[in-house]
Amino acid sequence: MNNTKETLVSAFALFSLFFGAGNLILPPFIGFNSGEMWWVMAIGFCLSAILIPILGIFAHAKLQGTIFDFGKKVSNTFSLVFSFCIYIIAVALPSPRTASVTHEIGIAPFFDTPSIYTSIVYFSLVLVFALNRSKILNLLGKLLTPAILIILLAIIGICVFSFDFSFGTSTIKNPFTDGILEGYQTFDAIAAVVVGGVLIISINLKNKDISYTDRKALIKNAGIFAGLGLLFVYGGLILTGALMHTSFDSGINRTDLLNGISRTLLGHEGNKFLSILVSLACFTTAIGIVTGTADFIKGRYNNSNKAYTITAVISCILGIVMGQFNVDYIIIVAIPALMFIYPITIILIVLNVLSDRYTKPKVFRAVVYTTILFSVPDFLNSIGITSVSNFTAEYLPLSKFSLGWVLPAAVALIIGNLTYNKNTTV
Repeated sequence: MNNTKETLVSAFALFSLFFGAGNLILPPFIGFNSGEMWWVMAIGFCLSAILIPILGIFAHAKLQGTIFDFGKKVSNTFSLVFSFCIYIIAVALPSPRTASVTHEIGIAPFFDTPSIYTSIVYFSLVLVFALNRSKILNLLGKLLTPAILIILLAIIGICVFSFDFSFGTSTIKNPFTDGILEGYQTFDAIAAVVVGGVLIISINLKNKDISYTDRKALIKNAGIFAGLGLLFVYGGLILTGALMHTSFDSGINRTDLLNGISRTLLGHEGNKFLSILVSLACFTTAIGIVTGTADFIKGRYNNSNKAYTITAVISCILGIVMGQFNVDYIIIVAIPALMFIYPITIILIVLNVLSDRYTKPKVFRAVVYTTILFSVPDFLNSIGITSVSNFTAEYLPLSKFSLGWVLPAAVALIIGNLTYNKNTTV
């Protein structure tokens, strides 16, 4: 096996599986609104949109199983419920959002066609590639990702060398924590536990005799390179939005801003380049979500190819239906789901990356249950029930930033390790 070649192909594939609708429309909008504080918000955004997802890939490299393995130390029932929640959210929100973004940016500016037509064609193609999953790594790693990166580099490079480095006044009160929460909307922590499994299966299909150690190194190295690519792109897009703060109306929405940036930087042909970029980026992410979901259901039904096909078809049909809503509406609808599932996902990723010495089953369960308990106020606040969050905001650090679960989880981890004997195995 050519380690360098395999690592680069896997890294490119991983990058394209991560880089979808939210990854395109969120960073420029963040920079546009954060003004001179763009770099502070970028740090917060990259923590939740890069560091946590790449740690998720590291966890996959260690576990080398499926998403089900992430929560097994809590209980099999918990892990199964968590897995189904993740996949339901994935196929109901971020996957359809890729079709919605593709229509709004890639199709609507050029063709007067209903979004239903876009969604039908889009998810029909997704289904074709999902049903031919053995070719996914080569397709994503050798063809689509380089095309995405070339167009992105053109947009970022032209902006950096064309605009003075002057920034407007920030309209965001808490840029760091708001950046973290905005990173939630990329769904990349969820993507990590979903597409990490896709990567492992794809590697196994190509290299059936690869050892655990070699596979672990390959996955971790691919994760590092993909993370560096995301860091460069996110930073560049956030900076691009910040530099162009005087070019657009302050009330512009995310997709219109991205359209406007491409027209300004690439001229009247800009939207054509952007439509290609959007279509490629969104399409690769949708493939990863549908394939990952189908892989999981297949594994639960004794590796049944019929279960895989049925799941892929249902996921694509759901994508067509949900893809009829506009991007901003899907982002708003996603907030409660993210406030519910993201803290759990993040803590499971972190615990699985840590050494088993510090995450004995009892400690593992204590930290997860603590996270669930202290994330409830943020979830209730997201659906309009503010009485609990108003109370916790006064007494719980970070609660007013919708991150009230972080400190209790850390305390539970520390106390758990101090309390339980290190030799205890249950």
